[in-house]
Amino acid sequence: MAESQLSSVRNAARVLKAFTSRDRVFGVTEMAHKLHLSKSTVHRLLTTLTAEHLIEQNPDTGKYHLGLAVYDLAAAASAGFDLGEAVIPPMTVLRDRTGETVQVAVLDGREVVYVQRLDSTHTLKFFLKLGRRNWVHCTSTGKVLLAHLPRTELERTLDGWQLPALTSFTITDPELLMKELAEIRDLGFGQNRSESEVGTMSIGAPIRDASSKVVAAMSVAGPVTRLDAGIHSVTYSVLEAAAVASRRLGYRARGATQ
Repeated sequence: MAESQLSSVRNAARVLKAFTSRDRVFGVTEMAHKLHLSKSTVHRLLTTLTAEHLIEQNPDTGKYHLGLAVYDLAAAASAGFDLGEAVIPPMTVLRDRTGETVQVAVLDGREVVYVQRLDSTHTLKFFLKLGRRNWVHCTSTGKVLLAHLPRTELERTLDGWQLPALTSFTITDPELLMKELAEIRDLGFGQNRSESEVGTMSIGAPIRDASSKVVAAMSVAGPVTRLDAGIHSVTYSVLEAAAVASRRLGYRARGATQ
């Protein structure tokens, strides 16, 4: 009896795992064929899972898709990740895809603190002196984090601050900085082009938690010449990696289809 129950649980798990981003809908016959189970067994499993809202049936087509309870479980599982656990896998993919240094930073007043980092496969020595902190106004991660602060908090952070110039390209005019922050909110990413160190560039994107709050930013950093050569591809890759990290933290975009 116990073995039979375990078999049923295992098959129920197989039914749930059969649904993917590509195979989102199944009929009984299709599911039975995929799992090499009898139609009567699959029908029984689907009926039980539907009663628990893990599976839902379309009344018009009679076919099945994942139910809302699955997404509640997924959100609960994602919320269990801390930031470090959430970012390392997408950071690794991003570093391997671009070959460049990948960093994740959080906001600390007028500075960013780099909490995770994977070095470039090119092992460029000049990145070693960036340290674990930098100013927010001249880094892509810093500008991304500033751009997503509540207006009152942003104004309080910048109030009375004489923006230090690290290079001749650093933005030191608060009005120009505010204009760029508005563009970052619209575009979804930010850039630092020789603003913290001449010849270097970074592209950053926000990482959100389950409440949609921006809690960190991820960036790719490298020489301006090399990043410029593949700017569109690198930007897309940064946005994608930050989105994966956000989902691992439990974030679900409004209007996203399940």
